[in-house]
This record gives sequence, structure tokens and C-alpha cells, in this order.
Amino acid sequence: MTDSDDAGSLSPRERRKLTRVRSDRTMIATLAGTGLIAAFMQTLVTPIIPRLPVFLDSSTADASWVLTSTLLAAAISTPISGRLGDMYGKRRMVLILLALLVTGSVVSALSNTLIPMVVGRVLQGFGLGVIALGISILRDVIHPKNLGGAVALVSATLGIGGALGLPLAALIADNLDWHFLFWLGGALGLLAIVLVATIIPVSTLRTGGRFDFAGALGLAIGLVCVLLAISKATTWGLVALGLGIAGLVVLAIWGYLELRIHDPLIDLRVAARRPVLLTNLASISVGFAFFVVSASLPVVLEAPVASGVGLGLPLLIASLCLMPLGIAMFFVSPFAARVTAARGARFSLILGGLIITVGFAFGTVLLDEVWHALLVSTITGIGVGFAYAAMPTLIMQSVPPTETAASNGLNSVMRTLGSSIAATVVGIILSSQLIMVGEVAVPSRASFAWVFAVGTAVALAGVIVGLFIPRRSPNYDTSSIPIQTP
Repeated sequence: MTDSDDAGSLSPRERRKLTRVRSDRTMIATLAGTGLIAAFMQTLVTPIIPRLPVFLDSSTADASWVLTSTLLAAAISTPISGRLGDMYGKRRMVLILLALLVTGSVVSALSNTLIPMVVGRVLQGFGLGVIALGISILRDVIHPKNLGGAVALVSATLGIGGALGLPLAALIADNLDWHFLFWLGGALGLLAIVLVATIIPVSTLRTGGRFDFAGALGLAIGLVCVLLAISKATTWGLVALGLGIAGLVVLAIWGYLELRIHDPLIDLRVAARRPVLLTNLASISVGFAFFVVSASLPVVLEAPVASGVGLGLPLLIASLCLMPLGIAMFFVSPFAARVTAARGARFSLILGGLIITVGFAFGTVLLDEVWHALLVSTITGIGVGFAYAAMPTLIMQSVPPTETAASNGLNSVMRTLGSSIAATVVGIILSSQLIMVGEVAVPSRASFAWVFAVGTAVALAGVIVGLFIPRRSPNYDTSSIPIQTP
């Protein structure tokens, strides 16, 4: 037998290798770095969005698919790759997703027209599934005393990678050929493959059974329809409404069938447990909050000063002003882990929601100076950091180890759903109250106040949902391979 993630019993050589696992810190750093690289793919094209129609010889509407396709691919692939990871090995699936990410980066780097670019971005979107898989791997390989901090850090990489990667992407876009963005993405993906293959041990805990291809197809169709309906609601009108209804019907049928097969893609009975269900609902509000900041603050920072709203900053400086969102998430993650260990993940989730609410309340009245944007970004980052640390812990406390990756994948979809809803809501509000600065239409100050007011209400709704999460959950074993003694 080869030294691989093949199903079945392990060879003596593989068993010896499992007793010589790397230190917890090394494995945590590897999975966190992999998550940062995957998250960077989200903001990779942000600096060149206004120029994409020229670069790709396409219309503005068509060029928007460069962003939309990545979102859809991530939402679809994350729960599916999670289930495959539970069945055939989580490390194996991480390596496959990273290989798809590298392939997509190369395809995009060689593209000068829309269709190959979208294909490349879809493949890059698949790579975002490594974050949920990485969190699930931690449960298998990290000593329980280190698990809380590790989960908090890796979970936060989704926000950290995007916030820190934006200034880097802006710097490259302003000084180099735009294709270099994708070559950089490919190089980082290759680095992640090498690190995961050499440092992360093979996955020994697997569920077995048969993969639910029909369930995967049904989930993919339903999610695509719903997410497209949300993201294109303002431009597609009745078509988007029809897609949304069709998607909900497909998901209803999918759920009915998933409850009646032996090896479902997602065990909905587990997903319907009160702690899991309420955590997923709260995740929608956190995803909503994160995108509100990411979508609205750049407009304020970059809009012309003559509008009376904007601060007139160039793209690179505006990107640097958003870094506190990710930096706060990074530095708060170990503290959030300690709070979670002392008071419980439920407490951390509620606390995170309350902090987000405070940040958004400031945003409704304070957006007139650069430091106002920095304050809102920092407070929101702290709140999201607490929430991101709590959600995977709540999920893993409530599901058996054999369903960790699939359940975390579903939780990631809920965050994505929240971000998609936020994108539509922010777009509708900002476009409803425009003022003219010369020949340029800019959102009014009142529209930003409404954006953060709605965000405040959504964050409070998440807090209320969190209050109904049970204080106690079933206790499951947290490791599946030999662990080092502390």
C-alpha cells in the first residue's frame, strides 16, 4: 500500500508516520496559511474590477461574472468537498481543491477574454473550501487544549486573507501587468500544496459509504438558483424572482429526498438539531455584517470629496484603511478562544454580535473622517473575530466527528448566503439615493446611514438567535489519530 489517503486499513509505514506527527503549532500555521491563500482569491480581482470590461473586451454586466462565478463555486463546492473529505480523507480533498485553485490561477493568468477568465475564477472559487476542511482537520490532529485557539485562527482566515490581500492586489494592479495577480495566486497555491502534503498527516477518520451524486447535483442546482436570484435581483428583475422560486423548490425536493436515503450528502437530521440550526441562522447575520463593511466603506473612502460624502482616497490607501478589519480578526482570535473556553462558544457568538452592532451603530453617524472608517472597520473586525471563532466550535460540539467537514461546509454556505443578501441590499440602498458630482453619480450620506442601520438590525437579529442556542451540547471525541502529550 502506498503512503496516501486511500481508504481501508493503514500500512505499518503509515502507522509509524502517524506517531511522528508535526507539532501542533506547525500544523496550525500550515492550515492557517492555506486558508489565507484561499481567502486571498476573493479579493484578487477587486482592484481591477472597473477595468475588467476593457481588459476582457466585454460589457460591464458580463464582466461582473468574474466575481459572481467565484462566489457560486465556493458556495457549491464547500459542502460537497466537506462530505467527500469525511468519506475519503480531508487532507486529500484539501490537496485536490488546492490543485484546482492553481489550475484556475493559470487559466486566468493566460486569459484575455471573458469565458476562460470565468472558468479560471470558478476553479479558484473551489479552493475556498479548504478553510472549512482545515477547521475539520484540526479536530482530528490537534491536542484538545490547543483546539479552541486553532479553530478561531483558521476560521478567521476568511476575513483576514481578504482584508490583507486587498492592498497587495491593489499594489500589483497599479504597478504591474494585471495577469501577474493570477500568477501570484498560482504560486501561492503551489506553496500551500507542498506545505499540506509534507506537514499535515493523512486522514484516518472516514465515514465510508457511497457518495450521494444526486444529492450533490440537487444542492448545486438549488444553491446556484437562489444565490443568482439574490445577487442579480436588481438587474434581472422577474427572471431573478423566478430563479429564486425555482431554487427554493429544488432545495425543498432535495431536502425531502436527503431524509430518505442511507448515505445523504448532508445529514439534515443533524443539521436540524437546535444548536446546529440556530448557529447556521446566526452565521447568515455574521456573513451579512462582514460584507456590509467590505462593500460600503471602499465607496466612502474613494468617492470624490466634492460629493460631501467621499474622502477622495486612491485605491491603495483605501485598501490599507480596510486592513484593520482583518488585523483585528487576527489579533482577537486567541483572546476569543480563551473567552470561548471560559464562557462557552454560545457566549462568544452573542458577544461578537453585540460588538458588531456597536460598530454599525457608529457607522450610522460617523463616516465623515478617515478615522471614522478605521473605527467602524476595527470594531466590526473584533466582533466578526469573536463570531468566527465561536461558530465552528458550536458546530463541532453538536455533530459527530464523522460529519465535521460536511457540517462546517454547510455553515460556510450560510455565511456566503448572508454575504450575498448583503450585496443585494447594499446595492439597492446605495443606488436608491444618488447625488451628481459633475457627471458622476455618488451615493448620498443618508444612503450609507441606512446601510449601517439595516446592518445593525441584522446583527441584533443574529444576537437574538444566539440567545436561543442551548448552553449544553452532546460531547463527542475530538481526535482520530494519536496526539502528542502536552
